[in-house]
Amino acid sequence: MAQQLAACGLRVVFAESCTAGLVSATLATVPGISEFLCGAAVTYREATKIAWLDVSPASLQTYSAVSEPVTNQMALGILERTAEADLAVAVTGHLGPQAPAELDGRVFIAVARRTPEGLALVSTTSPRLTANDRLARQHEAVRLVLAALGQVLGAQS
Repeated sequence: MAQQLAACGLRVVFAESCTAGLVSATLATVPGISEFLCGAAVTYREATKIAWLDVSPASLQTYSAVSEPVTNQMALGILERTAEADLAVAVTGHLGPQAPAELDGRVFIAVARRTPEGLALVSTTSPRLTANDRLARQHEAVRLVLAALGQVLGAQS
């Protein structure tokens, strides 16, 4: 990932909910990543999403924290607040237990980019995780987030 970011000359920031910082922690194991990793906001609770990322309370009420509109707002919000970042990736999801059946194991991933015209969403996906336990789901979500970032970087080069 560091090589892809370097090849594109881009820096990334993350807004993490269900992964609780595991995406950025995983990238932080790569020597030299500090040149390209701006940081991450772990916004597990709705009030934190509102305060830190400017997520709309109305969106949270209408769609829930585990939704495409909220994930998009998370990505745009963290990018807006991180001037040195070129890209932002946001992730939220229901890892269980006690998740609503339709959202159990569902994650939403949004990638946003800074352009000369402003901030723009590049991609949004909502895969269903295949793992069954919470920790395995977190690690699977990390892989999916990094894959989504890799796809965007691949399209940039």
